[in-house]
Amino acid sequence: MQPDNNSSERAIRNLKVKQKVFVQFKSLEGVKKISILKSITDTAIKNGQKVLNALFLIAN
Repeated sequence: MQPDNNSSERAIRNLKVKQKVFVQFKSLEGVKKISILKSITDTAIKNGQKVLNALFLIAN
């Protein structure tokens, strides 16, 4: 079985839809920052970690 990135694509899909439909992001930099945060939170949830703890570890 080959690895794929479907879960990664699904994780950012909602953000891309919001970006296109509602134009909530004024800059590419904002999209990048939100995408990074979304990736961190989704990964923490998938690994059974608390999101705030994961963010705290990264910040330190």
